[in-house]
Amino acid sequence: MAFNRRTLVGLAALVAAAAPALKAAARPAGQTADQTSDQTAPLAPPDPTEEFRLWPGGAPGGEKVTVVGAVTERSTDPAYHDRFAQFTTDPILSVVRPEHPNGSALLLIPGGGYRWSVVDKEGLDCARVFAAAGVTCYVLRYRLPADGWAAGPDAPLQDAQRALRMIRARVDQDGVDPKRVGVLGASAGGHLAGLLTVRKDTTYAAIDEIDKQSHRPDLTILMYPVATMADPFVHAGSRQHLLGAAPSAEMIAAWSLEQMDWTGAPPTFLLHAIDDQSVPVENSLQLLAAIRKANVPTEAHLFQEGGHGFGIRLIQGKPAAAWPELALAWARRHAWAA
Repeated sequence: MAFNRRTLVGLAALVAAAAPALKAAARPAGQTADQTSDQTAPLAPPDPTEEFRLWPGGAPGGEKVTVVGAVTERSTDPAYHDRFAQFTTDPILSVVRPEHPNGSALLLIPGGGYRWSVVDKEGLDCARVFAAAGVTCYVLRYRLPADGWAAGPDAPLQDAQRALRMIRARVDQDGVDPKRVGVLGASAGGHLAGLLTVRKDTTYAAIDEIDKQSHRPDLTILMYPVATMADPFVHAGSRQHLLGAAPSAEMIAAWSLEQMDWTGAPPTFLLHAIDDQSVPVENSLQLLAAIRKANVPTEAHLFQEGGHGFGIRLIQGKPAAAWPELALAWARRHAWAA
């Protein structure tokens, strides 16, 4: 996509609206607040006050689960959070509401290699930028497949399906169009978002009226996704935590997004950095070929630099920083965002 004045103005407005969440990102990596010339260095934005439990009676299949949930902070800079959640037993949706909602909704599924789920970098940080553009955002904290759940590798997908249904069940309260509910997944969260997009089967027994809603998104955005479970391009950690140390060839094929049938999937947007050393760009390239073969409307953006897991904060000042506006412009062409 060529950068014209309209694109650049739109991106500038989007980032300016999300400035409270992004102001600290301009500080060089490793520099702390007391090393800046600004004596009133910003603090990290407050967490959302709205959270919803996915499973009021407890998540399914937890009879043998003994882990205890924990959230760990990695940031030493008060200007931003960098947390990850492990051993989640009570999955939640955190709601980031726009000041001027446009009727679209986005379920955000952060990554973490199926070992944990990051909270901020690919969750709340991204949600604040999309909320600044009018999108009502819901960040998912999901269960992990190796924690003893009866569903095994399906446990995270159970949470994602339930979350999508819950968003649609709340459309009247939240001012959301039930036909404009999208999903954004990053890294291993991109694999989970891809499963949510392409798999038609329901992975759990219905428990209430919410489960009468569709669990498939109307639009999909995949950031540097873990797509394949097959060598040589697999992210080995994601495969091990999802499928175990020695999965069969049949299991590898069954969980590789590029080997699934994408017929009838919603419009799908891909973005990846070519210099990604953790999840090779071939994950997106192979997936793009499968999506195109299924005649699904798609767009892909490959950036020369950016590495892996860049989210919003880690690419300020680089070309890849344009990705939210590129994704929103594409979504508008598909009548998803205003």
